Amino acid sequence: MTRIEQEKTTVRQMVEIYCRGRKHNEGALCEECLALLDYAYARLDRCKFGENKPTCKKCPIHCYKPEMREKMRQAMRYAGPRMILYHPIAAIRHIIKEL
Repeated sequence: MTRIEQEKTTVRQMVEIYCRGRKHNEGALCEECLALLDYAYARLDRCKFGENKPTCKKCPIHCYKPEMREKMRQAMRYAGPRMILYHPIAAIRHIIKEL
């Protein structure tokens, strides 16, 4: 799995935890969370760093629009601590990349 694919998987998992936890929609992602996920995927596909991409927190270029950046920040704040329960391997991998 490439670095971009791993990032997409992690972002998807976090948005799913956020959407489910905030009870936006039962089962599938709500429209707002689906739009956020699509936006994140588009940004990852266009990342100029490609396979050398740092985590978004450490990236020198903030490619998200301010509104979408705030929405993603909210989703990550909510889902981040819960990732260790739902997706422990992905959470540990993400923590290691942060170091």
